[in-house]
Amino acid sequence: MYKVKTFVCIRCVNPVTGTGCTSRDIDVNENLELMDKFCYLGDTLRVDGDADAAVETRIRIGWNKFKQLVSLLTNKDMSLIVREKLYSSCMRSSVLHGSETWPVRKENEVALQRAEMRTVRWMCGAKLQDKSYK
Repeated sequence: MYKVKTFVCIRCVNPVTGTGCTSRDIDVNENLELMDKFCYLGDTLRVDGDADAAVETRIRIGWNKFKQLVSLLTNKDMSLIVREKLYSSCMRSSVLHGSETWPVRKENEVALQRAEMRTVRWMCGAKLQDKSYK
């Protein structure tokens, strides 16, 4: 036999009985706004289940985190190993947060790799023109 759990709002719980409202009735005449995408816990979700918006949002969050840490990540007095650990623990984890639920396509992987390589090049002081094709 399975027990059905219901969500009970903490603000509505009666301290004596331990029960509260479990749902909110929606009036038929109430206008609800239909959204094609929305932000939930820092991740952008779309109606069609596509991960493009989520990947773009997480890359933007990663760049914001990089801008906060740019003075440490580009500091030549710190060893590259320490900078890599800082990068991995702060920036990479913020970019990949929630990625286990994304239906990732090849274009999404390429966008994530491109963003990561740009930040790594910036950390190391390398430029794209420095690349030798020999």
